[in-house]
Amino acid sequence: MRQKGFFERLRTLGPGTLVAASIIGPGTVTTASATGAEFGYVLIWALAFSIIATMFLQEMVTRLGIVSRKELGTVMQGQFSHPVLKVVTVILIITAILIGNAAYETGNITGGAIGLATITGVPVSAWSLLIGIAAGLLLWTGNYKFIEKVFIVLILTMSFCFVITAIVVRPDIGSMFAGIFIPSVPDGAGLLVISLIGTTIVPYTLFLQTSTVQERWKGKDAIKDGRFDVIASMVICGVISIAIVLTAAAAFPIGTALDNPAQMAVQLEPLLGSWAKYIFSIGIFAAGITSSMTAALAAAYATSGALGWERHLKSTRFRLVWLSIILVGVIFASLGYEPIQVILFAQYANGLILPVIVLLLMVVMNNKKLLGEYVNRTWINVAGWLIFVITVILALQSFGILDWLFN
Repeated sequence: MRQKGFFERLRTLGPGTLVAASIIGPGTVTTASATGAEFGYVLIWALAFSIIATMFLQEMVTRLGIVSRKELGTVMQGQFSHPVLKVVTVILIITAILIGNAAYETGNITGGAIGLATITGVPVSAWSLLIGIAAGLLLWTGNYKFIEKVFIVLILTMSFCFVITAIVVRPDIGSMFAGIFIPSVPDGAGLLVISLIGTTIVPYTLFLQTSTVQERWKGKDAIKDGRFDVIASMVICGVISIAIVLTAAAAFPIGTALDNPAQMAVQLEPLLGSWAKYIFSIGIFAAGITSSMTAALAAAYATSGALGWERHLKSTRFRLVWLSIILVGVIFASLGYEPIQVILFAQYANGLILPVIVLLLMVVMNNKKLLGEYVNRTWINVAGWLIFVITVILALQSFGILDWLFN
């Protein structure tokens, strides 16, 4: 079989860009901005780790989707023969994904609205409604290829906006590489480390990936294309996230408390000129609207898979799930909740469910009856179980259990 070249594989990018777009949402923009403003370059290693960890997990679910032709929720509940365990698994998946994604959706829509409000002066509540309508109309088309193309355009828009801004502020390259390769956790930085990892390794992206790869590829020969898609998209994701940290580190004095990405857009104006405010705000908007669509889409895939419903973009039940997520997001965004509060709630929900999802995924990926020769290799299992241990530690820390145990 002829091997595809690098540029030929670039044309196959698709499902991974949806995941990258869902990761680079207002939560990541806010957390990365706060990290750079308060601690400069020293926590970039946490971003680098979380991108690599996400790459491993997304490769697993890509392989699972292509080989089994099943959605992650379906496979997880199918691991148990006991009816009680099946029901518990279904309830766990549905409640965790729906609650978590509804919280993320509010933050996503609010974040996108903040980006537009910063450059137009129109209230956030008005933009929240329009973003919700735009996201709903795009998903309602039920055309996966069209949706994928829109996401590719938006992820390229984000890349341009955030990377070009980072280049212009002229970051300290030496300090950047030190921050990547020399891990350290300064006093008071623990929660930001958890947030950086928590906004990148997101459970719902695993459900999204297993479903979208089935929309895109047929046959086990596509595994290499899927793997390239994951790696390339996660590299893009990492570049964007690090660019935001670099921009904030250059724009603010070290130690600045930042809880709203719009503050960075405004701060850049006297530093780089009026254009910077507009470009960064457009980047925030693109991050918000893409994440608002992927959060709703992932909830629909996860719920439909767990309940055995048809997982078709034009299915009535499928549409009702993502519509409900968007509706909840619009309502709470319009009520004026502080985005940082919503994002933190979503991160706590994420911290609760992530270890369970990773544990179930590791069990699934070693099921030879399901995957045959495509089960995890030993070195991938080592990486996967390490990620699981770290997610458990993060969950314990998020809920203050570690502090209680050691104090």
